[in-house]
Amino acid sequence: MSASWATSATARKVMQGNRGRDTKPELAVRRLVHARGMRYRVNARVEPDIRRSADMLFTRKRIAVFIDGCYWHGCPAHFVLPKAHPDYWEAKIAGNRKRDAETNSLLELRGWTILRFWSHESPICVADKVEAAVRDRNVERTETVIRLIKHKTLR
Repeated sequence: MSASWATSATARKVMQGNRGRDTKPELAVRRLVHARGMRYRVNARVEPDIRRSADMLFTRKRIAVFIDGCYWHGCPAHFVLPKAHPDYWEAKIAGNRKRDAETNSLLELRGWTILRFWSHESPICVADKVEAAVRDRNVERTETVIRLIKHKTLR
């Protein structure tokens, strides 16, 4: 097994078995948000020309939710650099962080609200924040519509 990031065939198999979607933290948050009556897309591309997928996507509200794994995204509280191949992993995690920041910037420029959470955060707290963001967008859009109606009727 030459030129691999894995220290052994077993390590490689374990790492390949890590899920990219439908993780336990994601499922827990999705269940709570769905139970509150909110509907969303799962693992969906936010914009067709940007190769990024959000864990939960509220398309009409333009809210993208990402639940980042502590290991893969370098959580400041929990990430520990592996002793085996530290150069590879340091570059890998730094690249993931850079991509996350780039995703945030690109989507915010296009009018999206980005919500990022760590996988260790309480699903109830995450669901509360997601619900608040969605409800705030409802109020914001309603106020905009009211302003437009008043503006047209005053002419």
